[in-house]
Amino acid sequence: MYEQQMIELVKKAGELMTSHDDDLHVTAKGRANFVTQMDVAVQEYIRKGLQAINPQVTLLAEEQDNGQVDPDKAYWILDPIDGTQNYIRHMGLSAIGLAYYDQGTLRTGIVYNPFTKELFHAVRGQGAWLNGHPIHVTSTETLADSLVAIGTSPYDREYTDSNFLLFKDVFQSCLDIRRCGSACLDLAYVAAGRMDIYFERNLKPWDMAAGILLVQEAGGQVTDYAGQPPKIISNDDIVAGNGLVNGEILGKIRSIGIRG
Repeated sequence: MYEQQMIELVKKAGELMTSHDDDLHVTAKGRANFVTQMDVAVQEYIRKGLQAINPQVTLLAEEQDNGQVDPDKAYWILDPIDGTQNYIRHMGLSAIGLAYYDQGTLRTGIVYNPFTKELFHAVRGQGAWLNGHPIHVTSTETLADSLVAIGTSPYDREYTDSNFLLFKDVFQSCLDIRRCGSACLDLAYVAAGRMDIYFERNLKPWDMAAGILLVQEAGGQVTDYAGQPPKIISNDDIVAGNGLVNGEILGKIRSIGIRG
């Protein structure tokens, strides 16, 4: 629902991101957590567009005070720039993440990297696509043959010791590890078969909502660290993969003693 209108809106917002050549005004929200005037501008541009599409749907977004969230309501879930640190440093690994959530279910998910012009989108029950071409998760059967994406939870340094114990254990068992710096893109890359699995702790709804639907509709599996369905409109730890190697990652999470 609303996918074409959402796609056009996100593409136009992407033009705003890539046309800005001036020095960015950067504000620190916390350790390793920054916002630029472009995050705010993109969010406001998309907010106005979504309001025109359906003013009855509430916006749940990174750069605002969201207040109390009701799981039975309909929400637009927006990250205006996921990978802000990458954006500040001109790395080209930043994306807009936008999802439509209604009555407990993700209906539509879009992840758009305007620097590569790659638009990933998924519709509940219909599949997932990259620039209009169907995508699917990998068929890799073992962690030993897997390329693994990780997130370091940079805002939550209290997880550092247990995170890096887990990363070491996984690295010793897998093909190799990648760290992108954008949860939206990591999830999209799993959906597109570029990565076999991705995991990270304490993601926010706007970090993961669109990407969760992408992975699911591309034939993959997404759970929390306890192996249960992830929470969508509250923070959660997630493991998103092709469904064949998820169990090995969840086993390692349990062996480290991380509780989901």
